[in-house]
Amino acid sequence: MLILALLGFGMLIGWLAQLVLGMGTRPNGQSLVAGLVGSFVGGTLASLIIDRDLQIHPSGLIGSFVGAIIVLLIWRAVDNRS
Repeated sequence: MLILALLGFGMLIGWLAQLVLGMGTRPNGQSLVAGLVGSFVGGTLASLIIDRDLQIHPSGLIGSFVGAIIVLLIWRAVDNRS
């Protein structure tokens, strides 16, 4: 059940990041990957820097969103270069 919750959260965060960047209105595989990677990297870093533990905090949720935006921006830059 936890895995389904993580996938759902990753999809939601990635989709919101796509909406903010104007990269589409429907969630897809790219939003899932960006949300999961962004949540892992951004959420973990924000939680460790601000709260010094790995529990769920608002800073980790915000870090997940910022991390997903960064992943999508990198993804866009790589797509535009090739």
